[in-house]
Amino acid sequence: MKLTALFFTGSILLLMSPCIKWCGSSTPSPSPWPKQFHALLYMNMSGRFLKLSDFWYDWPKGRGVNIFQRQLGGILYDIEWDNGTTFYYTLDSNRYCRVMESEVGILRPDFLDGANYLGTQLTDGFLCHVWEKIDFIWYYEDVISRRPVRWDFYDGISSHVMTFEVGAVLPDFVTQAPEHCFNQESHRDTLELENHPPLYRLSPH
Repeated sequence: MKLTALFFTGSILLLMSPCIKWCGSSTPSPSPWPKQFHALLYMNMSGRFLKLSDFWYDWPKGRGVNIFQRQLGGILYDIEWDNGTTFYYTLDSNRYCRVMESEVGILRPDFLDGANYLGTQLTDGFLCHVWEKIDFIWYYEDVISRRPVRWDFYDGISSHVMTFEVGAVLPDFVTQAPEHCFNQESHRDTLELENHPPLYRLSPH
């Protein structure tokens, strides 16, 4: 009984005082993203609505894929390429497609280099290291596994990592934009970098 109480007290102290474990060591750095991974994200869009993202990151092939499922809504494909082209489209009868062009490609695996370490915090049931970069992103990484747990953006959008599969690769045919994306010039836009300076600084090339 005494040992159980001692263990419980020690666990509470560790959670309340992260310095017990970390203050004696150097400042932690965020783990680079694996060059290829698949994650299922639960996203709270700043309280406006909820959605799921089936997220596939593939640095060697120069692409990032989000397949968004909006709550009680449709599916939107977001295919981002390292040449700065992004296709947003649906495969339903609406045949929606919008093509965005910018000078910014996908995020590099080390995009968090230079982030400010804020200490540890308990979130989603995990004790996490927390970093902030350019007042744009707050990134939470599990202290033990070093896997991402959550990241929040400056506009209140919060992404919670439900699954994280290192090395998983999406088949190439899934990333091919449909035919209706190439005959709608009115939906082709240029993304001005000055309107997205934080995102540009997160994507150094």
